[in-house]
Amino acid sequence: MAVNETERRAMTRALQLAALGPRGVNPQVGAVILSPTGEVLAEGWHHGAGTPHAEVDALSKLAPGAARGATAVVTLEPCNHTGRTGPCAVALQEAGIARVVYALDDPGAASGGGADRLRNAGVDVEAGEQADAAHLLIEGWLTAQRLGRPHVTVKWAQSLDGRAAADDGTSQWITGPEARADVHRRRAASDAIVVGTGTVLADDPALTARDGDTLLPHQPVPVVIGTRRTPEDAALRRHPHEPLFYETADLRTVLADLHSRGMQRVFIEGGPTLASAFIAAGLFDRVLTYVAPVLLGGRRVALTDVGVSTIGEAHRLTVDEWVPLGADLLAIAHPAVENEGAV
Repeated sequence: MAVNETERRAMTRALQLAALGPRGVNPQVGAVILSPTGEVLAEGWHHGAGTPHAEVDALSKLAPGAARGATAVVTLEPCNHTGRTGPCAVALQEAGIARVVYALDDPGAASGGGADRLRNAGVDVEAGEQADAAHLLIEGWLTAQRLGRPHVTVKWAQSLDGRAAADDGTSQWITGPEARADVHRRRAASDAIVVGTGTVLADDPALTARDGDTLLPHQPVPVVIGTRRTPEDAALRRHPHEPLFYETADLRTVLADLHSRGMQRVFIEGGPTLASAFIAAGLFDRVLTYVAPVLLGGRRVALTDVGVSTIGEAHRLTVDEWVPLGADLLAIAHPAVENEGAV
């Protein structure tokens, strides 16, 4: 049975509800309960660790028996395990839900399998509705589940000929205001913003997420990697969050520590040496390349050694989107299938 338009609209609403929940050790999940004739009976979302999951939150707003024969539209496969709360698959079954539409499979070895449990109980189950949007919402959590580290985005801005700065080191500004505003919005969607000590010493970045001169509501934690000392009067020391400093070249150790702190989305801001190191190690899930229509020439390339000595070792990417931003162009890409799964 295909997903109908009412269920499609309900999934769009469930994704909006999911976004209300906090990012943390649990995924953001939303749920909408529809009557057999398509009316919305209840809505719910996961409010944080230890609270009822989205499906149970929605069911709790209904009188006993009111969900019998209804459809549950959920952004993630109903869980199949008992943690701080019971299995959502069982709760839906016991409530009399006749059909479940969900977006993404749960990748957890213990928590997955709820769809099969529901099918075995006679519940009609449809998977994959708006899966891309659901994946984007909880990609940090999904990466943490799959790889045990945060989701890593590597960003850089470059001239059309691949330079990150002029030959004297000046780089403000290669791109225009639209591109810079886009970067700040993406910073605000991240848990941490990471730079190397070279960028700190050369540019003295604030590492805040801003709309003009106004700080955006969510600020990423500033992270500095490298052995050179950060000056006491550095701008990032006035950041709303206390900076984290890692005097190591072991990027896996850094990511493991950020993961242990509950950080799921990490934004690698620069410079070329650090960005190249993450790519060379295969520790990236997305690339954001802002390309400006200028030519700079010279030695200041946007990337340095990424571990490629021959064409067969190239880091192949799949481009998800090309985004015009004023005079600039943003390429959004992720590792091609043969490169995915790096740890």
